Amino acid sequence: MIKIDGKAFSQTVLEKIREEHSQLKEKYGKPAGLAVVIVGNNPASQVYVKNKIRACENVGFYSENIELDENISEKELLQEINKLNKNDRIDGILIQLPLPAHINELKIIDSISPEKDVDGFHVSNIGKMVIGDETGFLSCTPYGIMQLLEEYKIEIEGKDAVIIGRSNIVGKPMALMLIQKGATVQVCNSNTKDLRKKLSKADIIIVAAGVPKLLKKEDVKEGAVVIDVGINRVDGKICGDVDYEEVAEKTSYITPVPGGVGPMTISSLIKNTFKSYKNSLK
Repeated sequence: MIKIDGKAFSQTVLEKIREEHSQLKEKYGKPAGLAVVIVGNNPASQVYVKNKIRACENVGFYSENIELDENISEKELLQEINKLNKNDRIDGILIQLPLPAHINELKIIDSISPEKDVDGFHVSNIGKMVIGDETGFLSCTPYGIMQLLEEYKIEIEGKDAVIIGRSNIVGKPMALMLIQKGATVQVCNSNTKDLRKKLSKADIIIVAAGVPKLLKKEDVKEGAVVIDVGINRVDGKICGDVDYEEVAEKTSYITPVPGGVGPMTISSLIKNTFKSYKNSLK
């Protein structure tokens, strides 16, 4: 069993970006810029935003943290995004989800300029991902997972992959990226029939269900690759969707929680922002 160290690899990714960005900033006199918009006071969202802003600072990017009242109207939020779309200092715009119930998330995401949609959620970027157009931006968490699979030289083509979770943020884009690389993919959920049977045949399992320790030892075949996207707090401790201690011994590769997929999500966001920045210099 090899533990996939997402924290160490993400630091390598960020260091390369920091060095190249430093040279470009000196040449053009302008740093890359990321704006993170947070609506309301969700504690988990506050932590994620701080981590993203810190990562920006570490690579020398300009950053704006825009905190808005949870009662802001949809129209007012759209006006804020429109300002950022027109702001030349900003190369990437990230709307921290979830948004309050009175705001239509799809409408908000669609209002972001596709060229600044560094989260990779705009329909234009999703469409580019479907057809393999690399000029778009890939959704950060699946993109981070694909980078880990590549870094650890884990074969994808011809492999059977099972994803637990069908969200727009992880499950669906993850399936598309694996399909692009030649995997045979099944996207499952809590109502999937014979889930354990499907899992037992999978070469690659990606769990993004938000259920603590959902994946057990008996669900996994010997030598499977297991990627745990879950972040749950149980009895004051953070754990994933995989029962790590018992599942790890059957796997060839496995990501821990924390220190696996999470850091790669943030480095992918920075990577997308840097891509947008370089596009703006052309």
